[in-house]
Amino acid sequence: MENFLRLIDYCRSKKVYIQTHNFPDPDAIASAFGLQALLDHYGVPSTLCYHGKIDKLSTRKMTELLHIDIFSYAEIADGMRPEDPIICVDSQKNGGNILDFTGDEVACIDHHPTYSRVDYRYSDIRMVGSCSTLIAEYYQRLDVPMPEDVATALLYGLEMDTAHFTRGVTPLDLDVFRALFPQADHDKLDDLGKNTMEFSDLKAYGSAIENIQLYGTVGIAAISFECPDALIALVADFILSLEEVEIAIIYSYRKKEIKFSVRSELPSVHAGELINRALQGLGSGGGHAEMAGGSIGLENLEQLGPYPDAAIRDRFLRVIEGQ
Repeated sequence: MENFLRLIDYCRSKKVYIQTHNFPDPDAIASAFGLQALLDHYGVPSTLCYHGKIDKLSTRKMTELLHIDIFSYAEIADGMRPEDPIICVDSQKNGGNILDFTGDEVACIDHHPTYSRVDYRYSDIRMVGSCSTLIAEYYQRLDVPMPEDVATALLYGLEMDTAHFTRGVTPLDLDVFRALFPQADHDKLDDLGKNTMEFSDLKAYGSAIENIQLYGTVGIAAISFECPDALIALVADFILSLEEVEIAIIYSYRKKEIKFSVRSELPSVHAGELINRALQGLGSGGGHAEMAGGSIGLENLEQLGPYPDAAIRDRFLRVIEGQ
């Protein structure tokens, strides 16, 4: 923890920002919130920020129930200076899912593979089930008392990113769970688990069901209208739950991009490497062995030719067949 404490000393008397990936999910928000409280303990105030929007009912409920103040870039951009320190959580600069803000990305705490190396002042990038796990471990190693709302947020983030401990779980995740469980507010956790879907979400599931095509055990489906990141990921999880599907590739056409979510149950097919290679030259992507995301900018759409859905299918299948 000596390097982390040196980061805190560097941030003193500066305007510090903690940035999540675009369209943050519960793990990203929990990690940022937990880190903010930890910095507060050492007398370093900070501002939580993101690009995009909080676009899922469960995530909006989380920020309200746990009193988390997080701001979109549009709300803070005018006050951010190039020298202001930014700490990236649950994301990495140049990772394809995070906007390059005006400030200086001095640190990164993340649990995703690195596809574009950056020379940070401080970095902690470890392959665990959630970024919340890493932040919770900091409290343990530094022997800092954890506020109840922080414990609740981190436990929720851990549960969501591991799909309730069915995906990417490591021994450290289990150790952190044991520590967080007695500290969290379980009434709030129960509330967060209720009514997590909006009526409008059903259209995305319906579109994917109508459009899905199976190629062996690979399920590919386009959602034919603009759909937020979190919902695309949920649809990918849903498609993967089909008995016939071991790899799910779901994408949505949006105003400025085609957004992808990929899931894999096959040890031989790493989801992050799959999407990174499939989108090479067109966009960016990456993630874990089991789950990944990425996008193609609409300025590159013409490179897919007159039949973009067929071109997307062929790109992914060629990578899968080559593994």
